[in-house]
Amino acid sequence: MPFKQKTADLTTGPLFPKIIVFAMPLALSGILQLLFNAADVVVVGRFAGSQALAAVGSTTSLVNLLVNLFIGMSVGANVLTARALGAHDHIAVKNTVHTSVLLSLIGGFILAVIGVCFSRPLLELMGSPDDVIDLSALYLRIFFLGMPVNMLYNFGAALLRAVGDTRRPLYCLAFSGCINVALNLVFVIALHMSVAGVALATIISQAISAVLVVWLLMHEEGSLKLELNNLHLHPMALTQIMSIGIPAGLQGAVFSLSNVVIQSSINSFGSVIVAGNSAASSIEGFVYVGMNAFAQASTTFTSQNFGARKYENIRKVLLNCLLCVFIVGAVLGVGATMGGNTLCGIYSSDPAVIAAGVNRLSVICQLYFICGLMDVISGSMRGIGYSVLPMVVSLVGSCALRLVWVATIFRFVGTVNSLYISYPISWTLTALTHLFCFIYAMGKLKKAQPQEHIPL
Repeated sequence: MPFKQKTADLTTGPLFPKIIVFAMPLALSGILQLLFNAADVVVVGRFAGSQALAAVGSTTSLVNLLVNLFIGMSVGANVLTARALGAHDHIAVKNTVHTSVLLSLIGGFILAVIGVCFSRPLLELMGSPDDVIDLSALYLRIFFLGMPVNMLYNFGAALLRAVGDTRRPLYCLAFSGCINVALNLVFVIALHMSVAGVALATIISQAISAVLVVWLLMHEEGSLKLELNNLHLHPMALTQIMSIGIPAGLQGAVFSLSNVVIQSSINSFGSVIVAGNSAASSIEGFVYVGMNAFAQASTTFTSQNFGARKYENIRKVLLNCLLCVFIVGAVLGVGATMGGNTLCGIYSSDPAVIAAGVNRLSVICQLYFICGLMDVISGSMRGIGYSVLPMVVSLVGSCALRLVWVATIFRFVGTVNSLYISYPISWTLTALTHLFCFIYAMGKLKKAQPQEHIPL
């Protein structure tokens, strides 16, 4: 039962060129996804005012907190599919595909209910400024209504990435991204719908990208082909997806939880600082997706080689991805910092907002490559079967450290920069701990018998 030729063998030949070819469309896809949010932020900042800008931007950490668990499930689907492909287990691939698609819809509906019902109470817990909380709650309620299609796209794209296909998800996003920008302009400028307009535009564009990805899966050949009448939660596939995906999702949620705490502290400085922080965070997102493409590459390449039992390639994958992520993170991070005034000026014409954004960039963005190094090592750990350990390390190294930082250093110093500096410090400590854990795991893998897999 052969795959289509779009399927790539990530276990043979020179790895570095394959990593680059795999990662570039991923990076562009991530940029296009960010353009959804950036278009929202730019349009409302320019045409609906700084309060609307703060309302949209201040919801990011809360959105990430709620969706990361299910995004982690898509990581589990990616890892499981890549391993099965490397082991030539086509039945496992087929079961994973149909389980993943149904799981994405179930997770999306759960998120929609949570988001619609609890958006405002959660914003109140975060201390969202009084002058933006109504707009923030409205944006979130509409945004979360689109979670089923959001999850469907993410799971579908994860399945395609697992077999080395990163180009077609890019094409889907390119088309839906153009639709998103056009609808933003119509809803906000022509119809004066403010944050409701950008949220609605995002939902429509995400629905289009989801439909396109499903169409691609339905027209695949072989094990990856999606048959809607065969959607089923296969117990073994579901268990394996969850065993990898839940820790990965909790790891992302842990980071988001610490970011929610920091966002709550930032909210105490007022809407101008919140708006500047939102603009800078959006800019940093473009740096992050450039790096994260190589973190995803490390997971997929490691998983395929692990499934094929080509353990000698795993270290090569890690070293190549670390080199790439360092170069990309350093170049983009320093570049964004140097061009901070111009870039923040895209989001707002208010000098105070621009100054607040540039301040954040100067503290965080130059060292953003450390976050990329951390994610690459964590991704490799998941690829060789360790999903709980990276979660625990992140729980201690990021969430606990930042919570302690806010309760001690920030309370004593009381400046916004004393919050921002907690990011690079926590990245550094977490990355080093991940590295020690990877060295330990590879030593254990080397001692294992050739026919054995390291247990999850």
